[in-house]
This record gives sequence, C-alpha cells and structure tokens, in this order.
Amino acid sequence: DTAVLNADDELCLRMADYTNAEHVCYVTMNPAHALVKEHIRVGGRAVVLEQGINGDMITLYDNGTHFQLLWTYLIPATMEGKATHNVQNAMFAAALAFSLGKSLDDIRHGLRTFNTTFFQAPGRMNVFDEHPFRVILDYGHNAAAIATIAQLVDRLDVIGRRLCVVAAPGDRRDEDIFAIADEVAGHFDHYICKADDHRRGRGEDEVPRMLREQLLEAGVDADRIEVIPDEMQAVNAALSMAQDGDLVVIFGDDIVRCWKQVAGHKVDGEEVPDEKPDKPVQGFVEPDPEAFTLEPGAELIRDERGVRIARINEESD
Repeated sequence: DTAVLNADDELCLRMADYTNAEHVCYVTMNPAHALVKEHIRVGGRAVVLEQGINGDMITLYDNGTHFQLLWTYLIPATMEGKATHNVQNAMFAAALAFSLGKSLDDIRHGLRTFNTTFFQAPGRMNVFDEHPFRVILDYGHNAAAIATIAQLVDRLDVIGRRLCVVAAPGDRRDEDIFAIADEVAGHFDHYICKADDHRRGRGEDEVPRMLREQLLEAGVDADRIEVIPDEMQAVNAALSMAQDGDLVVIFGDDIVRCWKQVAGHKVDGEEVPDEKPDKPVQGFVEPDPEAFTLEPGAELIRDERGVRIARINEESD
C-alpha cells in the first residue's frame, strides 16, 4: 500500500498528507532535494537519480537502506540516458514495481529489455537507424511532449543537419499551436510544417501556416521553413531531403503509415550504417538544493511514513 509521488512537482509533493497509504515513496531527479533527503534519513522510501563516475544512477532508498538499481545509459528507452523524460518514467516504473513487491533483479530486467521500438511502443520515440541517416518518429501532439524531444535532439550527437516535420491538432487553442512552434524553434536546421489528416475544424493548410508564422516570429529564417499540409507528402519530402549523418524527427499523426514510409524509403546507394564508436557516458543530473523551500506558515510532519508537508486547513464556507 504505497503512494508514489513526484517530488519535483510541488502540487504532487503536497499530496503526501492527503493519502492514507501505508508508505509514501517520493521520486526525484534532484539528489539535493531537501525534503526527500530528510524523508530518507528517517527511513522513508524514495527513488533518486544520482550522479556517479559512470553516468547517472537510479538509486532506491527504503527503511534506512539503499540499493543502486541501474545506470541510466543501460536502459534502452533512455537513449543512453539522454532522454531524461524516459529516465523519469523508468524511475516511476521502478518505484511502482518495488512497492508491489517485485525483486530488484526483475525490475532491472524489465528496464533493460523494454525499448521504445515501433513494435513495443508505437509512436513513442521510435528510432529507425537502417538508413544513412537516423529517423525518430513520435506522436508528440502538445508543447510539453514536443519540448522533451527537442531537448533530446540537442543532446544527440548529430554529424549532419537536424530536420523536423511538425504539426499540431486543429482543435487546440491558437496559443497551444503557437507554443508547439516555440518549442521546436532553434533546435532544428530545417522545418516542414504539416497538418494532421483530420483537420478538426481548421482549414486545409491553416495549422501549418500558423506554425510557420510562429517559427518566423521566433527568429527562424523563412528559407528554412516549408509548408506541406499533407502528412505523406511532408514525410516523403523530409526523407528525400535527408543525407548521410542527418537526423530526421517526425511528429506523426498516422503512426503506422509514417513508420511504413520510413522503413520503406529507398535511398540511392544505401548501405547499412557502421557501428558507432563508443563514447564517454554523459550525466544529466542537476542537483539543486534550492528547488524545495518550505513556505512561510507551512509545516512538516515526521512519522513512521517519513516526512511530508502538512495539508492546508481549508475553512468551510
């Protein structure tokens, strides 16, 4: 009986005193989180991302003991630890599995054998490496999802250009569509703006033109932006444009069709790419001791469940 809570989100952190669960397990990517550190000191349960000599380590604390679970670069879904959103997902999966009584070996095995392939997780950061260039296909349809992929793109070693096929659902607010353009702006060398198959109340090329407008507003040169409303044509244009060493990121709508396009694309003189040489493992932990501060008037509760923020007394009307 455990409540697994995101300690890096203030609202989630405050939920700890509203649960009757026997255990409270915090998950944090900030090893300097003051409340989580105190929670661990009194025997509370937590999953923490910590810096190590060989990269970032997922560490599990419980009842005064700690277990080094797994280096993040060994988790395929994290792309050598660079996809930190999937590092966080792995941490939550580990916390849930441990709280359900699964062994550490089973948890490690699960994390090491799950990958974001099209066959295991279609539309979730699917990577195709069988062309002279790399393709990442993702069903990112909101600014937050787009931002995580843009952050990953910045961390990947790309010899050539970074190309992006981007879209937004037509039934979103104008500001939500503009926010998607803002998140990709500055992270790619060329942009192809498209629409989803179902326009959801928008005009034929209304959404891609809105994206183009916002990219221009964000400082992207006009000659680096194309508008191709049809998804199949947009994907084909990106694949045809790609050269050796490029990275093509496609934010797709019809994921099955997009994947078939990617896998079936023919490149003149195509050869299977050589194995990439091993590179030093990178770490992305950013300790921030100031991330958590107790607000004036707020109180901490310390008991057999660990440490948590006391709930706010709400006076009834």
